[in-house]
Amino acid sequence: MIEESVVQRVLGTALRSGGEFAEIFAEDKRSSSARLDDGRVEELTSGLDRGAGIRVVRGDTTGFAHTADLSENGLREAAAAAAAAARGGGGGVKEVAVTRTQVDRPHDVRIMPEDVPKSAKVELLQRAEHAARAEGDSVRQVSALTADSRRHVLIANSDGVLVEDDQVRTRFMVSCVAVGDTGMQTGSEGPGRTIGFELYDEIDVEDTARTAARRALTMLKARPAPSGKIPVVLKKGAGGVLFHEACGHGLEADLVGKDASVFRGRVGEQVASPLVTLVDDGTYAREWGTYAVDDEGNAAQRNTLIENGVLTDYMWDFLRARKEGRASSGNGRRQSYQHLPMVRMTNTYVLEGEEDPEEIIRQTPHGVYCVQLGGGQVNTATGDFVFGITEAYMIENGEITDPIRSANLIGNGPEVLQLIDAVGNDFDTWAGTCGKDGQGVPVSSGQPTLRVGAITIGGTAA
Repeated sequence: MIEESVVQRVLGTALRSGGEFAEIFAEDKRSSSARLDDGRVEELTSGLDRGAGIRVVRGDTTGFAHTADLSENGLREAAAAAAAAARGGGGGVKEVAVTRTQVDRPHDVRIMPEDVPKSAKVELLQRAEHAARAEGDSVRQVSALTADSRRHVLIANSDGVLVEDDQVRTRFMVSCVAVGDTGMQTGSEGPGRTIGFELYDEIDVEDTARTAARRALTMLKARPAPSGKIPVVLKKGAGGVLFHEACGHGLEADLVGKDASVFRGRVGEQVASPLVTLVDDGTYAREWGTYAVDDEGNAAQRNTLIENGVLTDYMWDFLRARKEGRASSGNGRRQSYQHLPMVRMTNTYVLEGEEDPEEIIRQTPHGVYCVQLGGGQVNTATGDFVFGITEAYMIENGEITDPIRSANLIGNGPEVLQLIDAVGNDFDTWAGTCGKDGQGVPVSSGQPTLRVGAITIGGTAA
């Protein structure tokens, strides 16, 4: 993307005014999507995002500038602007020698999405719509989306790092609306992986559509959810977003440093049930948050955050790790070249245990079986959270019975971690976009089937 000699000169420009650390992040991202709504292809889009961000650090001050001009002059101008923002005066010359490091993808990509004709993508959408509508006349609206991207990044810095990564992601999503006596209900499903168009050799678009439709139809027959503190069994994969939001963000070093985390100062303490081991793993092949290197040029890593209930570490980006005299954990991420990196999760999940998932349900006389969570919010400083439930059922006498609707999970992340009393031997993940400080990045989260002894359900049943 940028010649090595140009990289060295641009970094030298960034340091010439007294910067202590300089970094180039260049990006060439191509994306495309096709959307079908109610039998009509409404969108066929493609996009290109190409440019570079220059970061210069001096003391506790960071200067940052970005440009869509990847010529040497354009990069030098951005470097000078970032340096000016970071310094109070200047002089002298610094030369930078960089060494290119070759990295390989964590997994192979067999079919580049850009090589697939749009007609093939439209056919997938049409197949999905037909399958969803075949589930019943109550399915009134169907929306299907196929989306893919290829992101080529180059990261170089004044510590001598020069590395590139080529990231390919493909996703398929279906959303359905069903109408009945209880009004309108929705259902959705959206598998995604950091692979190419071979995703469609691994998933069945008709099954994906049927899952979305059945969720909407099931909610038409749902009874109002109960209220109060109730045992909750989270189906494999269903609770991943809960642990991501309610626990994961509180383990990001920038929030810890701002005293905005309930986990601040608790390394070495028992913060969860001994059954819980929580991992963030950017090397987890093919998952939505996987990459070879993070957006600061550090290799992706598997980081154990909580082990057998004990908090072992936080997630770190480069600058915060350097300040603490330690190595980055490979969690420096940014939305694009126009953004500064920050500490972000990758693929965050609870490791599987030893119990039979069906036995966990049989051993629950009364409770709620949660299959899918919706959106929510969390206060990282306290750990308090609220999450919507989009698919759930009652557990009565150890059996899954009626579906329930209009329910929220209300609780506290550290308390939920402590109340986990059963962990299954199965596992699944969920793919999504994590938002933080105005930036969105792809992530996944996951967990085995597990039971929380008591969570407050905010329901509407009388």
